[in-house]
Amino acid sequence: MRRTSPAVLVLCAVLGAGVGFLIDQLLTTAGAATFTPGIALPVVLALVGVVVLALAIPIRRVTSGRSEGRIDPFRAVRVVALAKAGSILGSIVGGIAIGFIVFLTTRPVVPSVASMTTIIATIAASVWLVVAALIAEHLCTIRKDDDDHEPGTDDPGPGVTPSHH
Repeated sequence: MRRTSPAVLVLCAVLGAGVGFLIDQLLTTAGAATFTPGIALPVVLALVGVVVLALAIPIRRVTSGRSEGRIDPFRAVRVVALAKAGSILGSIVGGIAIGFIVFLTTRPVVPSVASMTTIIATIAASVWLVVAALIAEHLCTIRKDDDDHEPGTDDPGPGVTPSHH
């Protein structure tokens, strides 16, 4: 499994910012109030970041030799998949919140402190989720063994006899 690319995260954030700006623009055009996320959103995002890290730490302890036991490869893959999804989700939600804040700050009316606070908290929690997920992804990385070779190659490496003679 490949690590999450920074380009993907930046692209998700930029697209999210465009969506956030567009949502507020459409709401304002329709005569409705702009969208403000509830306080539960940043709390949930921050908790997801904590959970992802908490799931990755035991895997790292086993791979680094600081803990006895065996690594369940299926669990490790699930945690890495969760970490990848968390980083992408954090990037998208953070981008949407940035779009909201850009929309509010470009209007002639001064936005309320409450709406700005929840949007800023959402951005901060999204950044935390991205960072925590990338750290978790790193913690679940298992170092390549000397006998590993690239899949799809016929040459298993020097000194290894092929089994299909």
